[in-house]
Amino acid sequence: MLEELIHLDKEAFLYLNGLGTASWDGFWMYLSKKISFITIPLYFLLLTVSYKSLGLKKTGILLIAIALMITCTDQLANFFKYGVKRLRPCYDQEVMDIMRLVKGYCGGKFGYFSAHAASTMAVASFFCVLFGAKQKLLIGLLFVWALLVGYSRIYIGVHFPLDVLTGIGIGLLLGWLYAKLYIFALLKIKS
Repeated sequence: MLEELIHLDKEAFLYLNGLGTASWDGFWMYLSKKISFITIPLYFLLLTVSYKSLGLKKTGILLIAIALMITCTDQLANFFKYGVKRLRPCYDQEVMDIMRLVKGYCGGKFGYFSAHAASTMAVASFFCVLFGAKQKLLIGLLFVWALLVGYSRIYIGVHFPLDVLTGIGIGLLLGWLYAKLYIFALLKIKS
């Protein structure tokens, strides 16, 4: 069962990764960056909306909560990468010679699960819990961004689809958890 799932994952990777073309490579590489001309305005928008909705003190606490959430997400990804030891596609003997590696280098040897997918989805999930219906357009934008970043990891050849899907799932969970902890902390501060 597990071997069949891994086989299907590799087939899905080769298909999705093979959809790429040289004319789109730069876009997907750029989208995959943690800090860029896409993310900086997005982070500034999140900061502005948070400040206008919550005020200075609560936004400061929010920034601490997000920093802790991203740190937790990254460290959990590292724990799984070295615990599970699933090879990245560019190190996997079955796919390395037939895949497209868009990135100049592959990264670390292991890739389960995608920290990029997890951290971007955690941010989207966090703000969805926090602002939900009040900021539908912003929340929609965050989820589209998170999904595109997740796909970019497959496109550029550094993660299998299950790496990305697991990252998305963990990001959803951690974003929800940290938003709830943030809300709980605000309630404790008031009382």
